[in-house]
Parts: sequence; structure tokens; C-alpha cells
Amino acid sequence: MSRQDKWAFMKEDLEKRRQRELYRTMKVLDSSQSTHVLYHGKRLLMLASNAYLDFCNDPRIKAAAGKALEGYGTGSGGSRLTTGTTRLHTELEAALARFKGREASLVFNSGFAANSGILPAVCRKGSVIFSDELNHASIIDGCRMAGAETVIYRHNDMADLERRIREKGCPMGLVVSDGVFSMDGDIVDLPGLVRVTQKYNLLSMIDEAHATGVIGKTGKGTEEYFHMQGKVDILMGTLSKALGAEGGYVCGSELLISYLRNTTRSFIFSTSLSPVTMAAAARAVRLLEEEPQRVSRLRENVNWFCQCLSEQGIAAESPSAIVPIRIGEEAKALRVSERLLKQGYFLSAIRYPTVKKGGAMLRAAIMATHTKEELAGAAQAIAEAIRAAETQPKIDAL
Repeated sequence: MSRQDKWAFMKEDLEKRRQRELYRTMKVLDSSQSTHVLYHGKRLLMLASNAYLDFCNDPRIKAAAGKALEGYGTGSGGSRLTTGTTRLHTELEAALARFKGREASLVFNSGFAANSGILPAVCRKGSVIFSDELNHASIIDGCRMAGAETVIYRHNDMADLERRIREKGCPMGLVVSDGVFSMDGDIVDLPGLVRVTQKYNLLSMIDEAHATGVIGKTGKGTEEYFHMQGKVDILMGTLSKALGAEGGYVCGSELLISYLRNTTRSFIFSTSLSPVTMAAAARAVRLLEEEPQRVSRLRENVNWFCQCLSEQGIAAESPSAIVPIRIGEEAKALRVSERLLKQGYFLSAIRYPTVKKGGAMLRAAIMATHTKEELAGAAQAIAEAIRAAETQPKIDAL
């Protein structure tokens, strides 16, 4: 009797992904994340990185990391509650709390670890979580891991949110939303969300991953953008995007942070991040405070890029640093991305399940240090690649 191939389901799954143009691979870079990167020895204009302020390669941040490496070594040696907390960890948390106007903060190993840990800790059986339908996967997983019921409301639709809250009549609950949505780059209706949560005595939680360093006059994020400082109960974010480091964090009251420190499994049972990373992130926070003009330059670049795309016949607008360029078919999006790669532009095709089937797009991410000439050239190349993809076969990637 022949034995069944125990790996068959994996092989079948991957083959189906290839056939549907959903198979994923990684592109290995040989340089820092900056406006230009090295790929297979070729210098490319980076238009896909979340390093919006170009902090990953800033000499002052690298110097802070080097100093921490010399004094603290490479690793943390344990979880935060055993041996893994250094003075650099607590200094970063103090800096984040100050920057966000909160009493305290807590650092996690990643934004994903923060969201997937906070929600199960705060929401338990008997609670209801109301989550925007376009929230990040880490929020979705956090909702699934919580003992609470999850109710999905229509994207950024506060009337639908309030209707669902009334239907549930929940005595305990939380409303969670991205601040800046990671694919479309649009911004949460924070005034509406806060109004609803206050009306029904629910907790509010905003994911600031793509908002910090990007929106608000000085880059403080969603609350500053709407002039609503201090109105959100739980402010979560990452250190890995505009701040150019690694890790996630949450800011809030002393009560909230003490509670999360004692109850959040993704915090308690994880070896902490390196002190080198903490030093880099803390220097990035200070640099953002010292040079808020970077946020203004980023805004100018986004507006300029959208204008250049519009002149090329491509509808584009964004209140953040993310500019979605709609393509539709997965295969076509790949052809456009591959052609651009050949021409010196690193711009990824975003496909299902990150976006809906048939909703593939190019997700352009702009940096404060891109030049106007670079962005104008990219807009022209993108328009030409989209037109060419209508008729040309797939181009082999580098």
C-alpha cells in the first residue's frame, strides 16, 4: 500500500498560489533602508519603504546605536520582567510617553506583538470589540485571541459603528481602529470615533503605526492631526516605520500600563529587544522633536508626487505618506512592478489577501528625503509601466 505524501497539501497550496499570481518571494537588499537601495548590485529608487523620515541610515541615530552596542552588548538576555530591561528601555518608554502626551508607555517586541497582546488583555468574556473592517492583520489576530465577541463595522463609518453598538447594548467594550490605514493611507475619523466611544462609555484604541512621524504638525500622529490631544484611551504604535528602529509600544495612563505590564502575554513571555534598538529608537524620537520640519517636507513630497501622477493621468491623493495606485488584476500589478524594477524603481505589488481579490495595487510610500526630480521621474515611469502592462507579457524580475 502506497503511503500518502504528508507534504502534499503544502505543495498543492503553493501551486494554486502560483497559478493565481499570489505566490510570494523576497527581494534581498544589500544596503540600508533609504531613498536608494542596492539590489543585485543595481541602485534603485526606493518607493515601498515605511521608513518615511529616512531615519534608518541617519548618522546620529547610528551613533546612538553604536554607543549602546559598546556599553550594553548585542542582546537583552531575557524577558523584560526577568533580566531583559535596561536603563535604555525605560528611557525610551519615558520619551514615548512624553512625545505622545501620556503618563506612561510600554515597549513590545513588535507592533504585531503589541496589538495581539493588548486586545486579549483588555477585552475579556462579556466584552465586545468593535473593529474597522480594514484594520491591520495584527488587530484582527488580537481580536481573535481575545475572549470577547468581535463586531466588524464598515470602514471609517461612524454611523454604522454607532448602530452596531446600539444593537449589542454592551456594558463593556472597546472600539479599535488604525490611525492611518496601511494600504489606502486614509485617516480614521477620530472626532467621530471619540464621540461614539464617550457616548457609550467604551474604551478607544488607535494604532498609530503609520501616523507617528507622518501626520500632525509635528508628527505626533492622529490626535495632533485633529487637535484632540489626550482624547484616546489606548495609543499603540511602532518604532519600525517613521522612527526607523524596531518594536512596538503602547501609551496611556499609569493604570493602563501597569495593568498591561502584568497581564499581556506577548510582553511577559518574550525576550526583550536589544538595548541597541532601544537607543536607536530613543534618539529617533528626540530627532523628530528637534526637527519637526521633516514632517512638513514629507507632506510636501506626498502632495508633489500625487500632482505628478495626476498629470500622468493616474488618480492619486493621500493625507498620509502612503499613496495607493489602483491596478486591479494581480497579474497586471506584478507586470507593472517588475517593469519598474527593471527601470530602477522599487515599488511592490500588493495583492490578496493583503487587499481584496481583484483589488491589487502599487503601494507607494514616500520619504521626506525624496527629491522632486526623483518623484516626477517615478510618476512618469509608473504611468508608462501601467500602459505597457495592458499589452505586454510578464517580464522576468531581476
